[in-house]
Amino acid sequence: GAWTPEAAPEHPGAVEQLAIEFSRAGADVTQTFSFWCHEDSLPKGCKFTCDEINQTSCDIAKKIAKKYGTITAGGLSQTGNFARWKSKEKVQTDLRRAVAILVKNDIDLIICEYFRNVQEMEWAIEVALETGKPVAATMCIGPCGDEAGTPVGECAIRMAKAGAQLVGVNCLFDPNILLDVMSDMKQSLELFNLHPYLMVQPLGFRCPDGGSYGWVEKIGRASCRERV
Repeated sequence: GAWTPEAAPEHPGAVEQLAIEFSRAGADVTQTFSFWCHEDSLPKGCKFTCDEINQTSCDIAKKIAKKYGTITAGGLSQTGNFARWKSKEKVQTDLRRAVAILVKNDIDLIICEYFRNVQEMEWAIEVALETGKPVAATMCIGPCGDEAGTPVGECAIRMAKAGAQLVGVNCLFDPNILLDVMSDMKQSLELFNLHPYLMVQPLGFRCPDGGSYGWVEKIGRASCRERV
């Protein structure tokens, strides 16, 4: 598959070892390996359901948390069908199914991550808040804002107003680019007297030519800046 969350039940030992290495390196948080785990996104021939994948991911995260004293975080990613469905009810039904296993396993923190459209992010935050858990919200956007052209500052404000206690960005861009984005977000939040915690999960390699969708897009960053 494109994102391989099914690796958790297929190769639990390998996924567990990855979590161990993170903990040994000093990580305070162990995240469930449930990224992009939606029924419509599983590869053909996958013999596991999303519920089975997420349950195994939770089992691994809880095991490592008990051994190393880490906080557990459950990842809830975009549906990948926002533009096609255009239905809040349908999107939230899909997200509620994904988050149900995280709640069942008493995961400490819900991270709504890798959302490219702030409206879908707002819907996801609403679902995550229903769990009663702390909620983090990180979008996979760069200097150009979300896929609809919503500026990064507005995205941050809308995530905070939706109720996320942690706000930020993740993936697709390197630290230099995403720290610039976080600076814009922080300034906008302060203008509206909003003070959520800020978080950033950048790539581990440089991609100065990242366009509006980072390294997965061919458009250069310069053209992105020109559009802004």
